[in-house]
Amino acid sequence: MKDENIIYGIRPVIEAILSGKEIEKLLIQQGLKSEGYNTLRTLIKEQNILFQFVPIEKLNRISRKNHQGIICYISPIQYQDIENLIPIIYEDGKIPLILILDKVNDVRNFGAIARTAECAGVDAIIIPERGSAMINSDAVKTSAGALLKIPVHRSKNLKITISFLKESGLQIISASEKADEKYYDPDYSQPTAIIMGSEESGVSGEYLKLSDKEVQIPIIGEIKSLNVSVATGIIIYEALKQRTSLK
Repeated sequence: MKDENIIYGIRPVIEAILSGKEIEKLLIQQGLKSEGYNTLRTLIKEQNILFQFVPIEKLNRISRKNHQGIICYISPIQYQDIENLIPIIYEDGKIPLILILDKVNDVRNFGAIARTAECAGVDAIIIPERGSAMINSDAVKTSAGALLKIPVHRSKNLKITISFLKESGLQIISASEKADEKYYDPDYSQPTAIIMGSEESGVSGEYLKLSDKEVQIPIIGEIKSLNVSVATGIIIYEALKQRTSLK
């Protein structure tokens, strides 16, 4: 990540938070104690900022600058509220198409997915607060700038967010290699949210239970899985194909 996306030291981080910067991640030295840190800790609690305690060795590997036990990653994007976005999409006369990424943690895959989603007219991407790829300059570059154009919502509780989408009239379709239906079987002309999981573990079981449909992409070769960015593109463009055929 480029230096402009990282802030070092207690006072600069406090100022960044107070100025409304979008904090991607905050790394705090284990056992850190100081008057300034007490002020920062209060701000973290008040604004519910994601943070992680780490050994000082990890901070030193990131930077040898005088970090004072604090390294802060600033997001290059402003996260959006999905509860505000969905009504706006409907009010604009559009049929919502939302992409949910369940612990897709590779930055380049994430960027490639965002690029495809923006090209296909996806209305928003939803990611969990923990376990997702960091949105940094590499992700933005891989997305060809798509992450600066497509709304992204960072969910504190993905289960609650999915339930909100269902209550808002969206069908939930999850990709699963164990599914009986094929990816082209559902009717994507309806308001839809598509859930894609990580290549390692797929979509979490609790989200599969909330899904209206599970779909799979047929594999006939010896390698039994696709790269998640490729799989996402296949399903998203099936949705686009169905929607454009109706016009």
